[in-house]
Amino acid sequence: MKPQALAAFAAFLGLDWADATHDICLQAAGAERRECLVLAHRPEAIDPWVQTLRTRCHGQPVAVGLELKKGPLVSALRHDDFLVLFPIHPFTLAQYREAFPPSRAKDDPTAAELQVARLLTHCDKRTPLPPQSPTMRA
Repeated sequence: MKPQALAAFAAFLGLDWADATHDICLQAAGAERRECLVLAHRPEAIDPWVQTLRTRCHGQPVAVGLELKKGPLVSALRHDDFLVLFPIHPFTLAQYREAFPPSRAKDDPTAAELQVARLLTHCDKRTPLPPQSPTMRA
């Protein structure tokens, strides 16, 4: 797949993966405010949340930044054709974090927020993971 312009997306989402929970940061296209939430690492939590996101964004593409190229979470997200997954190398994210030293305040950005910032500034230069075929999604 080719890099895509920012205007192609209804929202930008950063997802910080963990064993038990995932930190998520969402910024709708054209919005200033970001929403953060924690999602349990269980299909019963992930699937309904993805469907709510699909409804909220009217099925329009959503850019998702994450530090993984494969694994159970990536497989789960690739089932939905409106999610466009952009792997961000952990080293790249670490360097990005170093560029903005933490103040140790409660409002310091999380990894998920940094992924959203990275997508908003460099999405047009990144190549997303190829989507699964309709047969695989079924």
